Amino acid sequence: MRAVTVIPGVAGSLRLLDDYPEPATEEGSILVEALAVGICGTDIEIIEGLYGEAPPGIDHLVLGHESLGRVVEDPTGTLQPGDLVAGIVRHPDPLPCPNCAVDEWDMCRNGMFTEHGIKALPGFARQRWRLQPRFAVGLDPELVEVGVLLEPTSVVVKAWDHIDRIGRRAEWQPRTALVTGAGPIGLLAALLASQRGLSVHVLDLVTEGPKPALAGALGATYHSGPLDQLGFEPDVIVECTGAPRVVLESMYRVAPTGIVCLAGVSSGGRTIDLDAGELNRTLVLENNVVFGSVNANRRHWDAAAEALARADHAWLSSLITRRVPLSDYAAAYSPGPQDIKVVLDFTA
Repeated sequence: MRAVTVIPGVAGSLRLLDDYPEPATEEGSILVEALAVGICGTDIEIIEGLYGEAPPGIDHLVLGHESLGRVVEDPTGTLQPGDLVAGIVRHPDPLPCPNCAVDEWDMCRNGMFTEHGIKALPGFARQRWRLQPRFAVGLDPELVEVGVLLEPTSVVVKAWDHIDRIGRRAEWQPRTALVTGAGPIGLLAALLASQRGLSVHVLDLVTEGPKPALAGALGATYHSGPLDQLGFEPDVIVECTGAPRVVLESMYRVAPTGIVCLAGVSSGGRTIDLDAGELNRTLVLENNVVFGSVNANRRHWDAAAEALARADHAWLSSLITRRVPLSDYAAAYSPGPQDIKVVLDFTA
């Protein structure tokens, strides 16, 4: 069996192994044949040696946390052979913490969770993998070309779920949403906003390529200028760039009683001038909320599968700008300037 691996903490250790062991039955009763694995910035950072953790007792980590596969066998009857399935990335910690104890592992409080392809669990970039039924999410068979987008969609479903929950602190009738960043997370966040019937705006530096058209196909207005020149105050901002200046501007530009969800992860190491007193005054006097959101639990994954099934499948397919065969695996982890989502194709 072939698998894409790295040695965590060792830059340049990316390898395609041809004789990787078959998945152990301890991993789960559902055996899956891989169809595709999506690539994101997390994978690139692990390859660069910035983080990542191998499973106990071995020195390497199989990459891949954005999965799509087809069930080979499931003796539990949860799924049927041939069903499309994706694997939930995060598993709860063994103690567990209060949140993990109720299957809200996305809100783990002690950091002892594990994650496929990231932290102490083998990933999905291998020809076959196994799942426990509670971590297996079935997909509509019509999503065979785009179901690999389920993991990033689950992330933005969780973000919108928490936006909705926070909004219920008062009479909440949002009309406008701004998404900063038109990468996969940003465009999927815009999709979810459009499914909610909001007036959607997308802000990104790119003026050429597929991003403006993809936003327009959702009925969204695309912007490429400075955030402070938009000319309106969004009720909701979903910040997906992680760029410090955009993060800060979002806090200033959201409407009174508005909500800013920080869904992008900053790299750190950069400083900007900040009038903390003015920012505090703005947030307090306008009853604004700023919060961070990452990962997703089973409820969000199921809702994400429903959101993808409702979406225009041709639009979803357009997010996948490159499909790379497993034999050319290294090219998948070298993003190009026009790439939105790159997928490692196990069927080619």
